[in-house]
Parts: sequence; C-alpha cells; structure tokens
Amino acid sequence: MSAPDDLSALWTHEWTRADWTRRDTLDALARGGLAALLGGGTLGLSGRAAHAADDETVRIGYLPITDATALLVAHAKGYFEEAGLKVAEPTPVRSWSALVEGFAAGKFNLAHLLKPIPVWMRYNNKFPVKVLAWAHTNGSGIVVGGKSGIEDFKGLAGKRVAVPYWYSMHNVVLQYALRESGVTPVIRGEAAAGECALQILPPPEMPAALAAGKIDGYIVAEPFNALGELKAGARMLRFTGDIWKNHPCCVVVAHERQVTANPEWTGKAVEAIVRAQAYCVKNREEVARLISKEGRGYLPMPADVVIKATTDYGPAYERSGAIRHPDWAARRIDFQPWPYRSATKLIVEAMGQTVVEGDATFLKGLDPDFVARDLVDDRFVAAALKRYPEWPGASDPAALTRQETLSL
Repeated sequence: MSAPDDLSALWTHEWTRADWTRRDTLDALARGGLAALLGGGTLGLSGRAAHAADDETVRIGYLPITDATALLVAHAKGYFEEAGLKVAEPTPVRSWSALVEGFAAGKFNLAHLLKPIPVWMRYNNKFPVKVLAWAHTNGSGIVVGGKSGIEDFKGLAGKRVAVPYWYSMHNVVLQYALRESGVTPVIRGEAAAGECALQILPPPEMPAALAAGKIDGYIVAEPFNALGELKAGARMLRFTGDIWKNHPCCVVVAHERQVTANPEWTGKAVEAIVRAQAYCVKNREEVARLISKEGRGYLPMPADVVIKATTDYGPAYERSGAIRHPDWAARRIDFQPWPYRSATKLIVEAMGQTVVEGDATFLKGLDPDFVARDLVDDRFVAAALKRYPEWPGASDPAALTRQETLSL
C-alpha cells in the first residue's frame, strides 16, 4: 500500500494552486451557491462569459478523470480541426466546483459535467446550460478498505463514505443502494446505528483519505477506483454500472447562447465528440495509454492505472460480488453519446429522493418530462450519428429509446 503522501504525489503537475484547492468555492457551490458566487439571483452572461460564448475556438474544461475521455480523444486525434473548428489545449481543473465555476464564468465553452449538475444549474440557479450528448456511461464504483470486512451496502452502516459532489450520479446511486439495503444516508459528522455518513471530497483526495483511515469508502469516477485498488489497499465493493445498467454519468454541455447563436459550431463540436466515442469503443487500451501520464498527459496517472480503469471488468469481480449482473454485459466504462430521455427523467425523479446539503426545494414540482425536453438538445448528436453510422446502434431507430434498469 502506498502512503497517503505518495498518492498525493501522483497529482504533482503544472496546474496552479487555484485550480487545485478552491475549498471555499467547493463549499459554496455544493450548497447551491452559484448565484451568490457569480453575483446576481438570475445568472445571465457576464461580459467575459458573453465573449466566450461568441468565441469560435473550442475551449474545453475538464477534470482529469476518464469521464473526459471523449473530449480529450477528440482533441488528441484532431477531430475538432477536421470538423473545421479551432481548438485550444484542454484545461484541467481539480474539483467539480472549479469546473462549474469556470464554465459558468465563460472560461470554457465546452465541458463535461456530472449529469445532475446541469439540472441544478438550470432550474435552481437559472443558468442557461444545455446538455448536448452523453460523455460516457458507467465508469464509476464504490471502493472500501481491503481489510474493512465490508461485504455489501448493509456493511456501510455506521461508516463514513466520500462522494465527489452532492449533485452527482455517485450520490444518487449510492443513496439508492443504501436505502435498498436498509441504511439511512445522512449528512453530519457521525453516523448513528443504521446510518451512513456522507461527505464531499474532491476525487484526487479520496485514495489518500481511505489509506489514512479518514473515510471507510468512497464512490467516484475512474481512475480513482483503480488507483485505490492498486495503491491504497482498496477493494471494489460494487460497480455503479452493475446497479444502474449503462447509466449516464458525465454529459457534454455548452451555454444555450452558443447553441442558439452558432448551431454550425455546435454541430461540428458534437460531431467530433461522437467520432471520438466510436474510436474509444474500438481502441480502449490505446486510448487509455493516450490520455495517461506517459501519453499526452491529460491525466497525471500512469498508464497501468488508466488501463485498469478502462478495461478491467472480469470474472474476479464476479467472484468478489462487485459484479452481480454479468448478464448485463456491461463495461467498466463505455462510450455512448445518445442522451436517452428515460434516463434524464429517472435522474430528476431520483434527485428528489436524494439527500443533499443546501436548499433543494427547486426539485419540488420539477416535471421530469419537461426537463428531458428543455435541458437536453439532441438535434446535433442525432445528426452526428447519421454521419458516422459505424457507431453501434446508429442505424437502428429502436436503439434511441430504452427501458431503465436498476437492481441492487
């Protein structure tokens, strides 16, 4: 097992400390304070943000996790340029709060966000964000200490688990699994009998916190689960894609002004991402090496960690119980751009049952059918699928609808 300091050293990079910390921003945003942070009750565009929305150069903000793979591959393979767009070097940030802040302030005009975040931004903070496509499916899991003796979600009673953001698929799926197991999720310092205490922790801090015994487990995107397994003595308790079959996690977002004012730009950007996702499906290990520290360095993780995070979903996990639905034929992470309306509706419904810190009254009366129509603009991804028919399911209209499957 690596020492916590060794795990933190994996994140030594050229990024600024402002991108690395932002603890006050994290707290403010996690509590629904985007409006207060940027000023004003209704978030329009500042002058800087308006400029960014009109900027035809693709400016990508991302967390260095596998959720961003499609955006990064589209950049690395030159797909944006081949679509006729200018593109800047993608900008990595350390926390979801910093990414939300940068996108809202206009620093980025294309980003990946956890699926529930745009719901919160648009309907709680009145920020005109649009979901253009899914960035990936699955790609997350919950790990616990290898010697903890925790074998299932019932074993999390009385324990402390870290989540990356209140408005995240991780929080939604974890709390679903806890409730189904008879454990009550709570947000406070200590968990009483039958409760599991949840806390926010930026993904890069999770493996070190687990190794140091500060938390009993964490649920997060890859490659932090793989890193925990390889370097922090962690054991995979369950893959999220084995609880919600092929669930969305991160989505590709842009400002509504950009989408409305420049649909040609938007279409080309989405086309590049759809093309990249098709490449990812066929070249998983190559893509893992490409985005790793030894490749283009988009992620400061060694190739072996990223390869495990994108490919390791074998029989050993079935024997351990981390995979209980092998018949689903899921992947540890997969890439599928179509934004299924059924999944958006389910997310809105599930958010209403999920405990978060801060004011979540905006969810009351929020119509899932309306959100699926209003938040998501699927015109561009539909056109891109027709242009690149090699994408699995692109030629079959029936593949554009599905029944959501959740099972613990």
